[in-house]
Amino acid sequence: MAKKRVVVKIGSSSLTEKDGSLSLTKLKEHADAIAVLVNEGMEVILISSGAVSAGFRDLGYSSKPVTVSGKQAAAAVGQGLLIEAYNDAFNSYGIVCAQLLLTRDAFVNQEQFSNVYQTINELLKRSVVPIINENDSVAIDELTFGDNDMLSALVSGLVNADYLIMLTDINGIYDANPNKDLTAKKYDYLDFISDDLIKQTSELSSSKVGTGGMKSKLLAAQTALSLGVNSFVGLGAGKEKFLEILTEKGDGTYIGNHQTHHIRKQKQWIAFHSQVCGQIEVDYGAQKAIISKGKSLLPAGIKEVNKSFECDDVVEIIYQENVIAKGQVNYSSTELEQVKGMSSEDAMRVTNRKRPEVIHRNKLVLTLQGV
Repeated sequence: MAKKRVVVKIGSSSLTEKDGSLSLTKLKEHADAIAVLVNEGMEVILISSGAVSAGFRDLGYSSKPVTVSGKQAAAAVGQGLLIEAYNDAFNSYGIVCAQLLLTRDAFVNQEQFSNVYQTINELLKRSVVPIINENDSVAIDELTFGDNDMLSALVSGLVNADYLIMLTDINGIYDANPNKDLTAKKYDYLDFISDDLIKQTSELSSSKVGTGGMKSKLLAAQTALSLGVNSFVGLGAGKEKFLEILTEKGDGTYIGNHQTHHIRKQKQWIAFHSQVCGQIEVDYGAQKAIISKGKSLLPAGIKEVNKSFECDDVVEIIYQENVIAKGQVNYSSTELEQVKGMSSEDAMRVTNRKRPEVIHRNKLVLTLQGV
């Protein structure tokens, strides 16, 4: 089998006992299966929930806390216990693991985003298994990934993974709730995830211990696919479970196709993580050049500049009140006010620049409205 880079996401429901506490037996079973992939020469990144489950009892709680402060305190205690359990499980295979606790800020900031990528790559180069979780003990609602399903999708895109495996408590995606509807049809393969399917199957998970149901996994799979990563949603058992999933013998739903292409790291950041600082309204010729021909945005096609922004900020490109693209600008808003509508030659002369592109095509991504 060719060397692969695989992201495995294990949720709380696959790591806990019935009372919500961490199951060391289940954790060891997952580590055993990951070790099989590592021994096959694959690079594995683990996105693991379970910090709150690991820590709440040591804080004196009889069950998982429901308050934000209680959850964050339990996560603070549990993160150390969780990584210790994984270390013990992987040690028997001679595998070293590393813990990365991420916040949304690490993706929003372009430099931090690049640093996360470099750190994970260095760990993989040295045959270490990175174990990643959101830093729940300090995260705030406005700056979270939402759940580890979405975190796993964004990480899989960042590292250009070959596959994203999301284990859950149901054997794939259905067109209705199989626990309530005996005629529910299972999807073995899906080329893409539509918004209608997400609405249709939004509450299929029976999980009571995690934050992500089937809807969150569909959203994550949709995001992963847009980043060029195929995924699997379903069950797995035994030491060979991840190997079986990668050879299309898994009990679940496979999402994607062979035509997927990875997205460059810079374009990922622009499309999914950057903060929009302003807008540029363009004419028909510019929108056609951008959408149909994949061209850069030039000064001649600019009609209006909205809000104040600086060079290297990210802005939206607007055509007839629709957002058609996002991009990282080479001009400030003040400069663009001076050169909008000008020919490239005149714009370069006015700004004393050697290149005319307002947004180079390598720093420009189409939005859903623009595709």
